[in-house]
Amino acid sequence: MPHASVRTGIPAHPLDNPAYDSLTGAHARFAEGRGRVLRYQTDVSPWLGLPADPDATDWADLAALAGPGAEVALPGVRVALPEGWEVTFDMEGVQLVGEAVDARPDEEAVRLGADDVPEMLALVERTRPGPFLPRTVELGTYLGIRRGGELIAMAGERLHPPGWTEISAVCTDAAFRGQGLGSRLVRAVAVGIRERGETPFLHTAAANTGAISLYESLGFRLRRTTRFLAARVPEHSAG
Repeated sequence: MPHASVRTGIPAHPLDNPAYDSLTGAHARFAEGRGRVLRYQTDVSPWLGLPADPDATDWADLAALAGPGAEVALPGVRVALPEGWEVTFDMEGVQLVGEAVDARPDEEAVRLGADDVPEMLALVERTRPGPFLPRTVELGTYLGIRRGGELIAMAGERLHPPGWTEISAVCTDAAFRGQGLGSRLVRAVAVGIRERGETPFLHTAAANTGAISLYESLGFRLRRTTRFLAARVPEHSAG
């Protein structure tokens, strides 16, 4: 069920805190936690889930869970960080929803799995679509396109709050860009999401206007702005 805002008591939308709602639901098997703080297993995803209004105990639990000096991803967090926490990354982002996305299968797209992970990691290293770790592929369906046996493009599913699935890791090798491969894969991944009775959504940088325009052309619309934040736990933090 949707969590409620501590301040208002009004049920929150699942996309307001998608990592938390994923880790307490469909992705609970990947969750590690302390108190009310949850995170994905560290070889699955850097995303973690904080309550909507974290208090001092939550921050202490996060520090203990991550360890002194660790860098943690805090996507969507807009509250002030406790004293001693060092911001290491801060970027404005957008969240797009795809109720009207033009989903369609793609005959060239193939399902990717554990055996494909080395190639997937290599493609991510070349294209930098965002975090992708050795077990990220376990979060959902990943599709790829090969040319001459080489993986040249992919997209897949990441966060999975109730009723929604995030499309992520959309990337194409530089030598094959401009052919619409990313758009084709987004549509193909959306087919599987729709077949489950769910709705696709995605995140991207607010400054990436080209990607935003592309996603809007596929039927996505802006739901809200968000923030991609990372911070370093104080060295003196203790559990």
